[in-house]
Amino acid sequence: MTDTAPTKPAAAAPLPWYGRVFRRGGPVIPVVRMQGVISSESRPGRLNIAGVNPLLEKAFAFKKAPVVAIVVNSPGGSAVQSRLIAQRIRQLADQKHKKVLVFVEDAAASGGYFIATAGDEIIADPSSVVGSIGVIFASFGLVEAIGKLGVTRRLYTAGKNKSFLDPFQPEKEEDIARVKQLSTDVHEVFIDHVKERRSDKFKVDDDVLYTGEFWTAKRGLDMGLVDALGDVYSTLRERFGPHIKLKTIAPRRGWFALPRFGLGADAAAEAIARIEDRLIWSRLGL
Repeated sequence: MTDTAPTKPAAAAPLPWYGRVFRRGGPVIPVVRMQGVISSESRPGRLNIAGVNPLLEKAFAFKKAPVVAIVVNSPGGSAVQSRLIAQRIRQLADQKHKKVLVFVEDAAASGGYFIATAGDEIIADPSSVVGSIGVIFASFGLVEAIGKLGVTRRLYTAGKNKSFLDPFQPEKEEDIARVKQLSTDVHEVFIDHVKERRSDKFKVDDDVLYTGEFWTAKRGLDMGLVDALGDVYSTLRERFGPHIKLKTIAPRRGWFALPRFGLGADAAAEAIARIEDRLIWSRLGL
């Protein structure tokens, strides 16, 4: 009987180019960008639940995505819209069993920070602005101006409080008290939400956190306002590998989504909205 050498297994056929690409490919991670002032009014550069919800639903529909990434860049705005957006993020995260990573760019202040706390982690650029856990109410008084113009104010109401904070009348003590109470109530909702989401992470006292003050994320890291310093691209590649694919979830840009230019009331309203947004950003020095 003669010895025979063991038969070598046949070499596997090389994968086609598309097989090699998909084998090396990493997970697809959806990224939702939330940029702008938070307002119920739907305009370019504004955030509200009506505009954000379709993007969130699409992002959380990625079944194989290890996380959902949300990039926040907002100086704040509507308290109601901020809460609705944050609430929707948590609803979808719980329904889809997804972890949410929030990345802060220029700012997550006031309502922007309210939204950011909906994430399981907050990761921010060292120079970004975070915090501003407070409430502001602003208006104008035009009593002297209307007098100099020789204009007489005629106002007829049913209900003693219908002329609340009329800018053409002197301030009333009871109106000021009501504004302060309203602001306090909204502030308490803000504080309760932040405590529910991050109370175990804060390293400073309430009388420091909830004054409306804001800080850089570098300082915020020491205070517990953020969990880490970084950006969306480097952080996700570090955690999930260099071959991940980031899928930005953005609204469709049709004809009606393009910026509108014109004259008259629409142009004036657009100009006023831009000024208002600029003033809100400028409070943060941005």
